[in-house]
Amino acid sequence: MKIISMDVMSTGVIAYYVLVASRDGLSTPIFSEVKNAAYADPVPQAVILTAIVIGFSIQALMLVGVMKLARDNPTLETNEIEKNNTP
Repeated sequence: MKIISMDVMSTGVIAYYVLVASRDGLSTPIFSEVKNAAYADPVPQAVILTAIVIGFSIQALMLVGVMKLARDNPTLETNEIEKNNTP
């Protein structure tokens, strides 16, 4: 549940930034026939793409950790897992 909640939170932050960045009247800085127009800044787009890739890789790493824990400890009780992994 923690992994899913982190993924939902990350998706919400990315959706918020996309909502803030989507403004009417902006044109792309490449192949625009309009002269002296307001252009969209490509830097936030690159940051959001990077955030999506980092979020996906973190989620994959967490799922691998959960798979290893599930293989070593076939229970859903966190107290049992902590007791088995305490030196």
